[in-house]
Amino acid sequence: MDKYEKEILDSFEKGEWLPTEDILRRKKALSESARNTFLKNKRINIRLSEKVINEIKAKSLEEGIPYQTLIASVLHKYVKGCLVEK
Repeated sequence: MDKYEKEILDSFEKGEWLPTEDILRRKKALSESARNTFLKNKRINIRLSEKVINEIKAKSLEEGIPYQTLIASVLHKYVKGCLVEK
């Protein structure tokens, strides 16, 4: 175990961890959220320049994922406010 893992184990063994209230309800809510994240039930059409498409495809190859998955991921991160401007 590394130092961080040992600290967590020590904390747990000291009884510093408390159970979550209504864990079954919380687990159900998190499961539903995860399922909805990957639910793909709507189709859109979008026009992009060939240059942008080629750049997206190149980036998807670097990331090792399909280009449509990359586009969906970027859009998801944008609407959740997770994209940071440079």
